[in-house]
Amino acid sequence: MASKVFFSKEITPEKVVELYRLAGKELEGRVAIKVHSGEEGNQNFLRPEFWKPMIEYVRGTVVECNTAYEGSRNTTEKHLETLEKHGWSKCFAVDLMDGEGPDLELPIPNGKKIRKNYVGKNIKNYDSMLVLSHFKGHPMGGYGGAIKQLSIGVASSMGKAYIHGVGDINDFWNSDHDSFLESMADAASSVIEYFKGNLVYVNVMKNMSVDCDCCAVAEDPCMGDIGILVSLDPVAIDQACLDLVYASDDPGRGHLIERIESRNGVHTIEAAAELGYGSREYELIEA
Repeated sequence: MASKVFFSKEITPEKVVELYRLAGKELEGRVAIKVHSGEEGNQNFLRPEFWKPMIEYVRGTVVECNTAYEGSRNTTEKHLETLEKHGWSKCFAVDLMDGEGPDLELPIPNGKKIRKNYVGKNIKNYDSMLVLSHFKGHPMGGYGGAIKQLSIGVASSMGKAYIHGVGDINDFWNSDHDSFLESMADAASSVIEYFKGNLVYVNVMKNMSVDCDCCAVAEDPCMGDIGILVSLDPVAIDQACLDLVYASDDPGRGHLIERIESRNGVHTIEAAAELGYGSREYELIEA
């Protein structure tokens, strides 16, 4: 069955809220709002001001987790400073979910490569999650979207290393690449199961560099902005974003496609669909 993906070429904070309402699911209870806080020095991440109307609409808490590599966000102290510098904690209530251990272990009984996922223990404080993703390229995953936000994004610092190493935290950089992509799909499934489907996904195709917002030194965007997408299906929304890139006539699309294909980025979507928590078949509804 095709999933609904709502789409607009108009990229404004107000349009995000409009598409969220069209998706038809009001997140209730204590809402965790997963954002990318942006590595210090990165010029492409989406700022708090852009997300402000959406965050205020659901009256949630901005959540993040520490990174597993050197930078401005790999310790709680540094990450809190970055959240302040980038305006997140000035604008919103912010929760660094793995700021204090121990991590929470989520089971993945049917995982392709990993059978558990480590997330920030403060996830227990929330009933639902709004996943706000900046769609762009990624040095390792090929692209970054909803599935990456669910997996690497929600994982604790150790959990990130566990996913990258396909179960071996000491093999961060040298694990089999497709196995790493499948591990991301596995980890995302555990977060979906944890929230029992109480999730909504927003992907914004703006400032699309081949590099992630986790890069302190990132290439400038290589192609023009495309739009906003909202869905209840993380697989469908990521597939729709890839399809929009391929369908674009922007002269810079080839650079982004090369990044996606050279890292076999679509395999994350393939693995996620095989795990059964989303569909690659979708209906794109323009609004």
